[in-house]
Amino acid sequence: MAAGVPRIFVSHLSGIAVFDPNGDQVGRVRDLVAMLRVGRKPPRLLGLVVELTTRRRIFLPMTRVTGIESGQVITTGVLNVRRFEQRPTERLVLGELLDRRVRLVETGEEVTVLDISVQQLPARREWEIDRVFVRKGRSGAFRRSRGETLTVEWSAVTGFSLEEHGQGAESLLATFEQLKPADLANVLHHLSAKRRVEVASALDDDRLADVLEELPEDDQVEILGKLKEERAADVLEAMDPDDAADLLSELPEEDKERLLTLMEPDEAADVRRLMAYEEKTAGGLMTTEPIVLRPDATVADALARVRNPDLSPALAAQVYVCRPPDETPTGKYLGTVHFQRLLRDPPYTLVSALLDDSLQTLGPEAPLPVVAGFFATYDMVAAPVVDESGSLLGAVTVDDVLDHMLPEDWRETEFHLNEGANTHAS
Repeated sequence: MAAGVPRIFVSHLSGIAVFDPNGDQVGRVRDLVAMLRVGRKPPRLLGLVVELTTRRRIFLPMTRVTGIESGQVITTGVLNVRRFEQRPTERLVLGELLDRRVRLVETGEEVTVLDISVQQLPARREWEIDRVFVRKGRSGAFRRSRGETLTVEWSAVTGFSLEEHGQGAESLLATFEQLKPADLANVLHHLSAKRRVEVASALDDDRLADVLEELPEDDQVEILGKLKEERAADVLEAMDPDDAADLLSELPEEDKERLLTLMEPDEAADVRRLMAYEEKTAGGLMTTEPIVLRPDATVADALARVRNPDLSPALAAQVYVCRPPDETPTGKYLGTVHFQRLLRDPPYTLVSALLDDSLQTLGPEAPLPVVAGFFATYDMVAAPVVDESGSLLGAVTVDDVLDHMLPEDWRETEFHLNEGANTHAS
């Protein structure tokens, strides 16, 4: 285990309180959800099963957990309150893995699982199971206290993981899990329609959202249409709002409205706002979730936001300083601070003192050629979109500009070019 990365045994998490960033309790942990992998690779911890005060049990992804400490879980405050439903590739750690009989790889001896530890991977927002606390000897009501106990690496036991040579979607998923989203999209594109939907359905929401953003529109529509409607709404929420808007625009009006109604109101509002603009305009291209800071924020505050691993490099390249409110559409847009400038100034410096207010902004109705010319003229990777009243509506990134400038079938062409390439993640 890397220095400074804590190990947490799951028995200590059962029943602990879950709080939002304001310190208000939202529920308690009832289980942990893991995805097993081929062979003896440590399973990924996908999230927590949280019981709300209403007794409803929901799924809390680990990407929305900001801390586990002092007997409590702290979240980002963004909760999806739909009822938790376990998927075929998922295992409940407390409910299915504890008290299980497995074997030690070295000796073949049968042991009972008493506890399991999890840890956060260094410099990432991902968690995995790493060790198993087991008891030797037979289990049972009168034998539980007997036998030597020991803690071993996950790879030191067998009896948990998927079969190496299975042909189901679970094994395919485990084989491909290290692929980057674009490479996994390439794989899915070349599977049969039936197998493509099986594998896509087995992916967690965030992973499927990333992959959908890399697929041709026909594949996106096909996969979304095969998901249960509530699951489809969850995946749309996990996508970047501009990509979700593009995908929804390909659906029949009644399907589009039904999915928007199932989405969380705030998420749906962002998507509806984007869908109000023509597709090949700055408003249609922009994301509504750039980094927005108030004038009294410091360089340290800005860098903390930029470090968010969920941000694309283009969105992390600069921050936008605005009067309240902080959510788009914001108060008056004041200017931009570029990432390189943040690195050159002391942490306590106010971002309002570093503004590049000479940079032109884009109006939401600016057509694609104008947007592309803006990027070429100013050597930008992201640009602010501001309305007539001076409010920041969002930001256009260079990758979205390229997506819409390339031929409509460019993804198909790219996939064919890559058929013989090595698609393993580097």
